[in-house]
Amino acid sequence: MAAPQTTQLKISGMGCASCVGRVESALQTVPGVSGASVNFATETAQVTHDGQVSALIDALSGAGYPAATRQTTLKVDDMSCASCVSRIERSLKADPAVIDARVNLATESAQITFVEGATEPQALAQRCKDAGYSARVAEGTDIQTDNAKSEEARALNRSTIIAAALALPVFVLEMGGHMIPAFHHWIHLTIGTQNSHLIQFALTSALLLGPGRVFYEKGIPSLLHRSPDMNALVALGTGAAYLFSVTATFAPQILPEGSANVYFEAASVIVVLILLGRAMEARAKGRTGAAIRKLVGLQPKTARVEVEGAFVDRPIADISIGDTLQIRPGERVPVDGDVLEGSSYVDESMITGEPIPVGKERSDQVVGGTVNGTGALRVRATRVGADTVLAQVIRMVEQAQGAKLPIQGLVDRITAWFVPIVIAISLLTLVVWLVFGPAPALPMALVTGVSVLIIACPCAMGLATPTSIMVGTGRAAELGVLFRKGDALQQLQQARVIALDKTGTLTLGRPELEHVSPVNGFDREDVLRLAAAVEARSEHPIATAITRAGPADLPTVSEFESLTGLGVRAKVAGRDLLIGSPRLMAQNGIDLAALTAEADLRASEGATPLFVAIDGKAAALLTVSDPIKPGTRDALERLHAMGLKLAMITGDNARTAQALADKLGIDDVTAEVLPDGKLAAITALRDRFGALAFVGDGINDAPALAAADVGVAIGTGTDVAIETADVVLMSGDLRGAANAVEISRRTMRNIRQNLGWAFGYNILLIPVAAGVLYPLSGQLLSPALAAGAMALSSVFVVSNALRLRRVRATLPVAKQGQASQAVTT
Repeated sequence: MAAPQTTQLKISGMGCASCVGRVESALQTVPGVSGASVNFATETAQVTHDGQVSALIDALSGAGYPAATRQTTLKVDDMSCASCVSRIERSLKADPAVIDARVNLATESAQITFVEGATEPQALAQRCKDAGYSARVAEGTDIQTDNAKSEEARALNRSTIIAAALALPVFVLEMGGHMIPAFHHWIHLTIGTQNSHLIQFALTSALLLGPGRVFYEKGIPSLLHRSPDMNALVALGTGAAYLFSVTATFAPQILPEGSANVYFEAASVIVVLILLGRAMEARAKGRTGAAIRKLVGLQPKTARVEVEGAFVDRPIADISIGDTLQIRPGERVPVDGDVLEGSSYVDESMITGEPIPVGKERSDQVVGGTVNGTGALRVRATRVGADTVLAQVIRMVEQAQGAKLPIQGLVDRITAWFVPIVIAISLLTLVVWLVFGPAPALPMALVTGVSVLIIACPCAMGLATPTSIMVGTGRAAELGVLFRKGDALQQLQQARVIALDKTGTLTLGRPELEHVSPVNGFDREDVLRLAAAVEARSEHPIATAITRAGPADLPTVSEFESLTGLGVRAKVAGRDLLIGSPRLMAQNGIDLAALTAEADLRASEGATPLFVAIDGKAAALLTVSDPIKPGTRDALERLHAMGLKLAMITGDNARTAQALADKLGIDDVTAEVLPDGKLAAITALRDRFGALAFVGDGINDAPALAAADVGVAIGTGTDVAIETADVVLMSGDLRGAANAVEISRRTMRNIRQNLGWAFGYNILLIPVAAGVLYPLSGQLLSPALAAGAMALSSVFVVSNALRLRRVRATLPVAKQGQASQAVTT
């Protein structure tokens, strides 16, 4: 029975002191609990129990007071293959306080969810160290990763050069004689065969004790812990070749006759090739995180802060909300803020993906990391530190890159058994060749057994998925598409129907004056000027649209009267104006015969017609509508071309919705629904077509975004914290949705290519290394060639993933200011 221990748990959901008794009762009913004390003020519980924290968690959840959980990220070093991933995950999950642990080989990190109070991140890092892997708690964005990767690559380069210098004479002495008989005779007559073997022994020993020592330092302990990894395979293979060669050199009499051959060159060349492969892999892996490093590098180190009328330079970390900052032409905006003074154009491409600068003036918002143009700005800081848009973007990208796709579950289950199976195959190969192989059987058995160990490549399997996720999500972020959840990459490419909200998604989300059609000899500009002056007195959105379309200098209005449900009446520049519905015009005897046909046509297209009468005569028809966003047609055409069904789900009236759908070629329309009706519509569409992605504005569409298989939120440069969405489009442009689907498909195709290569490589070449082709060709695969193939396998997977960096947007991005026109409603 486990020794009693005391655990402090953080409790959530306690609303009053009476909850204390219920929580204590729930805890005391758990077998093994000898005492439970709950503190309402601190919302904690001290529990003395036998160590089964999971039972305590279940009891609290069942009672309606779940234990609070935390997430932490560890940076883990020394991982070399997929087997390391499984080993670390098992070690972390062995802690009863850990709810979930996901280790990522490509990012060299572990994301852990644990019960708050039951353990600490430092204790989890120690668990990794106990398993043989150095780990530390990541604090914010780990900017040192780039330097660490560069240093790792440089260290591997040095080790490879030293190993190659030691291995080259060994290779020449041994293999030179096999390739050129005259060279063999020259060695025999000058140096002597035994002396040649002694030289090879000395050089190989130096190589294995020097650059090759890393494989034994990590591989042997993993064998002793019964969780062998990639290093164990190399240690077994090179160690077997080395020990056999040492025996053949110093005690050949104990080996069967004719089998006393040396394989120092195999052990040496294997180490060189694997080190070379790891150096190439480290260099390639260093480039997979380029997107994160680019984002981190966008934030300036200092900012000019106004202090008592003067501007002084301060570190970014010292900026506080409310500080006034000066941003000079060409400088990066240091933090998020509101413009107090000045005007300029700001390049926001790093956030929205749009290359054309956006105009900024007083009261506009600017985003930290964007680049100011030729104007000077005074800005009040509104978000600093981890709350800035840039920090949120980095956090989202990091979370997505560290995620595990559903497809990775199968890979993990296979790789957990991969290395033990390879060792078993190697031993079986050795036995089969010893029993059935031609004389001398021992050298052939050794060559095939070592080749099996060396050619197997769990690294390629472990890197196949995470490297593609890293590069794909990073490239997506550069194009203004944020995959907040890594598994959205897999789910989005499975979507068969794209459902879209109308207002703020397909349209701009605010009324705009679309047409002015004058009649009876009235001048268009004069009618618009008078109408805008009258509507300036109203706060109705349609009135605002008319005023916005009018000139800046408006005449004086008097006798203004709002007629509820009908329109407005006023006197402007000595003229009587009526603006409103046909009923208002009929009540005042206004003849609309010249405008009725056009008004009906505009209404059938989903627009809102208003009539203007001046001095008792019909003057013009004003048509107000919610305009289609620029780029929407292009986006929908592209989504259709991808084979996707398109649906609209909106609360607007059916006539307006259908008119818009007809214009845009949308296949299915559900109109006049409340938020809960949107959920029912999503379920019906999913049943008809299959997996569904919903695209909305991220605020009033939150329930629908959460209910969809993939929620895609159309945000703006300063509204990225949309917690219900799986994917966030930083621009207000729907073309980003088409780009998101394209990136998802390209990334998943890349993952399938990597997995196909990784599994196909091992399935095909392990039998070749075991000698299945020997009866046909009479040749065995050299362990050195096996090492070269293994090294190139991992490099191929990472290099293939890096191709995603060249993905281009399938559609052009919006023009200047278009993203800023989108207003969520």
